[in-house]
Amino acid sequence: MISQLSNVPSNIVAFRASGEVTKQDFETDVLPAVNELVQRTGELNYLMVIDTELKNFTGGAWLQDALMGLKQLSKWHRAAILTDSENVNSFTNIFSVFVPGEFKGFKTNELDMAVKWVSSKED
Repeated sequence: MISQLSNVPSNIVAFRASGEVTKQDFETDVLPAVNELVQRTGELNYLMVIDTELKNFTGGAWLQDALMGLKQLSKWHRAAILTDSENVNSFTNIFSVFVPGEFKGFKTNELDMAVKWVSSKED
């Protein structure tokens, strides 16, 4: 399941993934919020807290995530992925080399720091 986080600055979209994450979660929860933010601000500032094992993301969920990334490729500004997996955080940190925007991994207990970084207007 993916739930949208509230109490974040209006220039970002933030989500928490828990339990099983499906294609439907991306289609009904993530994509509409991402599209609305990009339409309103012209850029994508994205935060995802992963409170589940990566094996709990279905193939359809991974596909929707990839398609969202490609569709909004030129709009990415900042993305923070919060997880306690060192491998995921390392991958996130090097991902910026290959795509537009900045991507940064954070530990799950660094939510406030991640929100501040993602919502910052500074480059």
